[in-house]
Amino acid sequence: MYAKLGVKFDTYRGESYYNDTMPGVVAKLQEMGLAVESEGALVVNLEAEKLGVAIVRKSDGGYNYTTSDLACVKTRVEEYDPERIIYVTDARQQLHFKQWFSIAAKMGYTTKLVHVPFGLMSYQGKAISTREGNLIKLDELLAEAKRRAYDIVKERGGDEKLAEQIGYGAVKYSDLSHDPITDIDFSWDKALALEGNSGPYLQYAYARVCSLMEKASAEGGAGAADFAVATPAEKRLALQLLEFPGAVVRAAEAYKPSVLADYLFQTAQLYSSFYQSSPILKSESSVRAARLKLCSLFGKVLSTGLGLLGIELAGEMAEPG
Repeated sequence: MYAKLGVKFDTYRGESYYNDTMPGVVAKLQEMGLAVESEGALVVNLEAEKLGVAIVRKSDGGYNYTTSDLACVKTRVEEYDPERIIYVTDARQQLHFKQWFSIAAKMGYTTKLVHVPFGLMSYQGKAISTREGNLIKLDELLAEAKRRAYDIVKERGGDEKLAEQIGYGAVKYSDLSHDPITDIDFSWDKALALEGNSGPYLQYAYARVCSLMEKASAEGGAGAADFAVATPAEKRLALQLLEFPGAVVRAAEAYKPSVLADYLFQTAQLYSSFYQSSPILKSESSVRAARLKLCSLFGKVLSTGLGLLGIELAGEMAEPG
């Protein structure tokens, strides 16, 4: 599943990897006077911070997630000396992270610890869960996305590889384009729509600008030129393209890929308005070259932005310009 989604890891470690580290973590908490016995268990009192009480060793001698997370951060800080560590989990775990982040700070860890909570996923108005009986497995979800995408692209001469890129991209974008904390009601029709704020819409926009650049190159005169933004549509698009670095930084600082997704969608809409109102290939030579340069920059921004979201573009769509 990770390979299909283009996700790679440098290190794989299960919880059992930290089993030998946890006793030492608890011992240190005791030495520092942070962990005290309560009804046979060892706990850290965080009442002063309105975070309740965190158990670090259960009454039967076993450990829990608080202990393993503390052992994990100890190992990561010692091995990698990271600037920050980001945890992405269900929003219902927010108290847990607030508790052990507080304990880690008391233990002297200065690495910035960030919890990025996400909302619940539902399908047809019901939470996706075993209890509801509507569990959707990832492999089945990706297979269905590919099948539906193929139904769309085969009419236009597309193959299964293209269907895979569009289908997987649609699933990713459907998730990433939402604010992480919001609950999502998954819709196949919305995810695979060629119009509106969707992955296929942006992939199609990229395909169109690539097609335009290839046609311009074949006709000659698609080479270097100075930018010229004379019309309102050109100015709006140019100014929007200049905002790309800022959109990337805002998305990173807020831990919200949706910020970048929104930017790309708005940019594609402005490009569409520019394209419809501004003749390109049939324009006078200098105007044609300047507008093609603007189109090329749009293609590069869209390609880079979708790449940052992990959305693959079709192999035959050569990068513009």
